[in-house]
Amino acid sequence: MDAAAGKQPRIVIVGAGFGGLSAAKALRRASAKVTLIDRTNYHLFQPLLYQVATAELAPSEIAVPLRSILRDQENAEILLGTVNDVDLQARTVILQELGQKVSYDYLVVATGAQHSYFGHDEWERYAPGLKTVEEATAIRRRILLAFERAETETDPEERRRLLTFVIVGGGPTGVEMAGAIAGLAKRILVRDFRHIDPRSARIILIEGQDRLLSTYPENLSMAADRSLERLGVEVWLSKMVETCDEDGVVAGGQRIEARTIIWGAGNAASPAAQWLNADRDRAGRVKVAPDLSLPGHSEVFVIGDTALVTMDDGSPVPGVAPAAKQQGEYVAKVISAKLAGHPAPEPFRYRNLGNLATIGRSAAIADFGWLRISGFFAWVLWGLVHIYFLIGFRNRFAVAAKWLWAYFTVDRGARLIIGAQEPSSRSAPPPS
Repeated sequence: MDAAAGKQPRIVIVGAGFGGLSAAKALRRASAKVTLIDRTNYHLFQPLLYQVATAELAPSEIAVPLRSILRDQENAEILLGTVNDVDLQARTVILQELGQKVSYDYLVVATGAQHSYFGHDEWERYAPGLKTVEEATAIRRRILLAFERAETETDPEERRRLLTFVIVGGGPTGVEMAGAIAGLAKRILVRDFRHIDPRSARIILIEGQDRLLSTYPENLSMAADRSLERLGVEVWLSKMVETCDEDGVVAGGQRIEARTIIWGAGNAASPAAQWLNADRDRAGRVKVAPDLSLPGHSEVFVIGDTALVTMDDGSPVPGVAPAAKQQGEYVAKVISAKLAGHPAPEPFRYRNLGNLATIGRSAAIADFGWLRISGFFAWVLWGLVHIYFLIGFRNRFAVAAKWLWAYFTVDRGARLIIGAQEPSSRSAPPPS
């Protein structure tokens, strides 16, 4: 809508992740129409996706329909669609569906990140990443089918391949996935099979740097390493993946035969920088002004994993949920000030609330700057923090109940193999 013509201004937000949704909710009192566009109809709590992938939680327990979140916000509307371009001169976003255009007075781009295979996009076929519900359920299917196929496999070499799991990338996603797969294999599935011992599964975590969790203090990285080794995970450090195919990977010159490979080694920003014709860094993140606006376009804001935002020491703001939420809330303040004719707030400053990562069912690490802990207490703290930030009481209750049940019974109730069968000319057939 055209604000200059006296009509209610329109704020378009592209992306309903942590940043976009936080901006939309923070604009609930703005004298404007808020249009939230996303290609899915739900908000996803991405930090717990790995638990969907490893059969601990169901997708519905970490996703909430957007319309239920914003149903009481009268100035908000939701459009289901995929944005594939922005016309800065006409102030419109262009949807993939039939070239539909949506006009804006203010635009917030919060389109997140995608996987980076460092110039080897062909590896994605063999080593899927973990960003969406669809990817999580596909990985869960791949993991569970590996055990089922191993149960019926008569060739010892192929059985070893099926029971070998490789996770590439020693950041939080890789560490959490490795610990969860180890827990699934060595504790949960132990009594479920008759012809294989799931405890014989080999879980290998490959990291190109000389330690895991490089953004954490070194003592916490070492604690994570020790926790994974206690779970039976092989940690390969200072080894780069050179080849990835349906039979396994080559890392540091060594071949690992494996049927299941999971990618968690790198991120690249969404194509938003191309839509905006913006200056970007090597990861494709848009270089924004101190108020998170697009230089030369004060009506356009870029936040979250799509934006390169630097801290006082020049280092980038980390691509974590709290950072995206803070940016979304900040941009809402900037736009509200503009709409009301008030002075703009001070430039954005990131408040580091701490970092947490879990390793298995009863260990985690936590870094709050003033407090650095690892072990069981850190795991309890990790659980409380994640339950608190889940949107919706039903989700908090369901996840808490599921975790308590899994902890005391050593069981996971989401071990369903669903979805289309993945083609593989080399894998053993599924059990009849």
